[in-house]
Order: sequence, then structure tokens, then C-alpha cells
Amino acid sequence: MNSKLQDILKQACSMSPMTYMDYIEIVLYHESYGYYTQKKQRVGRSTQTDFYTSESLGNVFAELVLNAAQNLLKKNDLSSYHFIEIGAEPQSSLLSQLDEHPFKKQSVIRKGDELKINNEPIILFANEWLDALPFHRLVYLNGQWYEKAVTLNTKDELEETLLEKLSPPIQSIAERLPTKVSNGYQIDLSPETQNQIQAISDKRWSGLVMLFDYGKTWNEIATQMPNGSARTYYKHKQGTDLLYEPGNCDITFDVCWDFIKEIFDKNKNTQSHLQSQEAFFVIHAQDRIKEILSQSQFTFSHTKQTLLELIHPANMGQKFQTFHAIRK
Repeated sequence: MNSKLQDILKQACSMSPMTYMDYIEIVLYHESYGYYTQKKQRVGRSTQTDFYTSESLGNVFAELVLNAAQNLLKKNDLSSYHFIEIGAEPQSSLLSQLDEHPFKKQSVIRKGDELKINNEPIILFANEWLDALPFHRLVYLNGQWYEKAVTLNTKDELEETLLEKLSPPIQSIAERLPTKVSNGYQIDLSPETQNQIQAISDKRWSGLVMLFDYGKTWNEIATQMPNGSARTYYKHKQGTDLLYEPGNCDITFDVCWDFIKEIFDKNKNTQSHLQSQEAFFVIHAQDRIKEILSQSQFTFSHTKQTLLELIHPANMGQKFQTFHAIRK
């Protein structure tokens, strides 16, 4: 761990424990020493990276997203649309994978940037954005929910503890927490996810939102994941110790799709759907899929291999879900 980041973390919890939300905010997004703000390669298949994404596999993913947008909006001509990507890696974007794009304009929104939508037709896209937001950790003990936190032990080392009471963001949704779970059951939740989605839904726009990410339904989170969903990625190895190598490894969790759907569905002009990545592309990007398969009908090209990785259920097809919302 970077010694300066270590000092920052120790200072942050020297007086009282800090929530995992605050801890993750520091280790992922500190302006100088955060995992996502450091100038280093995080994404790709190299032994020097920690994980890879659908978007990092090349232009096939971008072509499928574009074809899906055309079919969902029932328009071959997308020249009136503003394409907005949230959470792209530095110096990269989905559209940079293509030789050209059909949109009126494009924007890339990264942490700290303002999302500007001016009552216009948009296509808003994000790939593994929501699972990178900071989150809270909860545990059910002796008939009560407690919030986990980070503190310093007697050896001046970071360790896990419990807060005496739930932090305000969790108190606001406490009534939704299950009451019939086993002792030690854990849940990882990010009210910040709802805040971000609410900010998008509240703006005046028409068009399409497409969110690709790890996620689960609330029922799955509340009844089928006793150890929670939080995990780390370091050199392509998955771990569960969130205090391991802070600033040097990725920390992520499964978002709750139900909470996101509820927000969009409050608008009567919006229709939303959740599908596996496999189903989404097979249904909505079948034109491009047919082209790829026909072009390499008797061979096994790199393009075909990438397609199969994106949609095959044993690869990314079922590991990721796609939430999309259309607003008239």
C-alpha cells in the first residue's frame, strides 16, 4: 500500500470508525492515490492488469451496442442523438473503438463531471460504472442489522468493526432490509447508486439508457447471498478482503437492479427491462451477430471468438446483465 494513502486512511479513522462507503471512496477515488485515479493500466488481459471488461475486448462490443440502439429505438438514422457514456476509462470510450459513428455529438462523463442533458434525444450508455461506486456493508447479528466499518487496532493497523448505529444513508432504507435471515448474513448496498440513477431520470430527455453491469434482484441479494457480493480484483484474482492492498486493487459489488428499475418506472413515459447480456444482444443486436457469423461461417476468426465471449452463457453472457430504459 502507498504509504501516503496509508497515512490518509489512518487519519480518517483515527477519531472514530469510518463506514465502508467512506473507506472505498478514499481507496478508489482519492485524487492522487485512489485506484481509479492513478495513472496505470487497470483493464485488459495483460498480467500487469487486474481485470478486463466487455468494452476492453475491442470493437465487437461497440458494434453490438450500436446495433441494439438502432433496433430498440426503431431507427437506422441516429444522427439526431447525443451519445453519452458514463464511467469510461481514461483516454478511452466506447465510440473510440469505431472508425466512425452516426451521432450528432458524443460526451464522456467521468467522476466529477457534470451530466448535461438539454431536453434532447439521447443514448446514455455505461459499462461497469455502477459496480464501481462506493457501498456500505451490513451484517445481521442476533436479530438486528449492524453496519460494518473500518477502524485502527492497537497495532495501528486497519481492521473491521461494527458501528453502534446505522449511518444516515442506510437508515433511510432500513425498512427494506430483510428480517428473516440467518445470523451473520451480509448485504452490500449503495444508496449512491439510487442517487446517480435518480439524477438521470429527473432530467428532461427522450431516447435510450443502456446499463451493462454485474447485478442481482433484491430477492437474490436479500435471500441467496449470505456472504454479500463485495469482492476485490488484483492481477485477475478475486478476493474477499476489502482491506487488502488498498489503492492497488479494484473493489466492486453487485448492484440491485430492482432499485434502479423502480426509479425509472416512476416516469409514465419510460419503459424499462432487465436481461442477461446474452439475451440482450441475441434479441436486439441480431443483425450484427448474423453478419459476424456469416462472415466467418467456416473459420474461427478473432471477431467470432470475441462475439462468443460476449454472449456465451459460460463467459460474459450470463455474468453480466443489461438494463435498458426507453423514454418517449
